[in-house]
Amino acid sequence: MQTDPIYVLLADDDVDDRLFFKEAFEEIKIKTEVQIVKDGMELMNHLCQPGITLPHILFLDLNMPRKTGMECLVEIKTMEQFKDIAIVIYSTSASEQDIEQTFVNGANVYIKKPNDFNTLKKILSEVITINWQYHTSGLDRDNFLLSL
Repeated sequence: MQTDPIYVLLADDDVDDRLFFKEAFEEIKIKTEVQIVKDGMELMNHLCQPGITLPHILFLDLNMPRKTGMECLVEIKTMEQFKDIAIVIYSTSASEQDIEQTFVNGANVYIKKPNDFNTLKKILSEVITINWQYHTSGLDRDNFLLSL
């Protein structure tokens, strides 16, 4: 049984998406601590603060001002201190190019933002319960795009 919370960080510039995300986690019966940043610059500043608890899972929107999710992904993957963070692309884009590019750049999972709140809860619950240690060792293109 899990006693320590799973630390979750969302980087998303859309106010409504942030609100739905936070509400979904409040309804999921898994012990999590959710933090939210509003764009890529805020994300990188947050992650680079000394002494913070790094997230276990980072949900990363691609289309953000100041610094895009793709730029953040590339930067995070070059920094050794972030190697254990599972990165979930959480985007409205269903573009094959975006999916392929994020896979090549080292994201762990790609989720197209659902329009339905219950679907969002199911997807977030599934992502949180993945055993990332084993999931990332067998990562391939076929299990990269998560959909319900």
